[in-house]
Amino acid sequence: MRAGVVVAAQPGVEDLAVRAEELGLHSFWVYDTPMVHGDPFVALSLCAKATRRIRLGIGVTSAGLRSAPAAASGFASLNALAPGRIICGVGTGNTARRTLGMPPTKVAALEDFIAALQDLCAGRSTEYREGDRVRDIRFLHAGAHVNTTDPIEFVVAALHGPKAAAVAGRHGAGLISVGLLDPTAWHALHDARRQAAHSAPRDPDSHTVSRADSYLVTSLHMLHQNEDPDSDAARDATGHLVLSLLDYAADTPAFAEQLGPDEREAVRRLLDRRGTTATAPDRYTKIYPGYLGRIAPQDRDLVLPPLMNALALVGTRDDLLTRITALEQAGVDELLIQPVVDPPAEMAQLAKLLT
Repeated sequence: MRAGVVVAAQPGVEDLAVRAEELGLHSFWVYDTPMVHGDPFVALSLCAKATRRIRLGIGVTSAGLRSAPAAASGFASLNALAPGRIICGVGTGNTARRTLGMPPTKVAALEDFIAALQDLCAGRSTEYREGDRVRDIRFLHAGAHVNTTDPIEFVVAALHGPKAAAVAGRHGAGLISVGLLDPTAWHALHDARRQAAHSAPRDPDSHTVSRADSYLVTSLHMLHQNEDPDSDAARDATGHLVLSLLDYAADTPAFAEQLGPDEREAVRRLLDRRGTTATAPDRYTKIYPGYLGRIAPQDRDLVLPPLMNALALVGTRDDLLTRITALEQAGVDELLIQPVVDPPAEMAQLAKLLT
């Protein structure tokens, strides 16, 4: 299985991209969460100039954050800096929208967004709508300004399961999912994508497809000899992923109700520590600061072992390779880790394990 990394956009991110390339990792991604992290297009511009081989991705943007013309200009501009190395991840903006106190966009908007991006980034015209006004648009400044010749890889965030997978299938795109370590779930996603692809109209001029790979975003911690699976080091390496689920549950009472009693209690404690409630109109301002960053030591008790095991890869080398092999057999092409404690060391551990 290939290996890659996902980090927050911030000054110095290009140094991590260079190190990832030196380690032989396949791809380097940054989040698109405007109110929590830096701008991904600025970050990947620096990475594009500092690297030569590694693929560069944004995971993920959405129609709820950027218009199709603005997003297409950003991706095609990156493609001019790193020809053929750009990955465009798109989704409904679940986290990025919630950090604004807004709901994610609908799957239909996601489908319109990816269709427009694929057309524009391939140099074709597309339909653009504002209210009742509809216009055909295309790049008027191709050439040195943007690259619409080299293909951009497109992947769809599989938050909505089969619905998102079907969007990916209809548009020849790949899939990306966070913390989805169940091989059976990946088989279901791939089945939905294949069925949608087979039923989609065959129009060779509608979309340019270069690849349709599947990416799994998770965290990884290889246990030292005699180390407990729920050690402080394991919780620190994986806690940001566990807290991201608890944050979502704290912000979404209907989801929290589906959790077990221990997980619901962890959500209650998280809300209490953040000084808010599940129904407070401004709860998003209290829940999401530091999102996907290193957890505070006082929050280690919230990193429940069952959630660690469900969302992250923790175990001995043999344990990790067994789980990774099962995911590879389920069709996962690349494992992306989110390093927060010591990114260079965590990337080196991943490279040693998989490359």
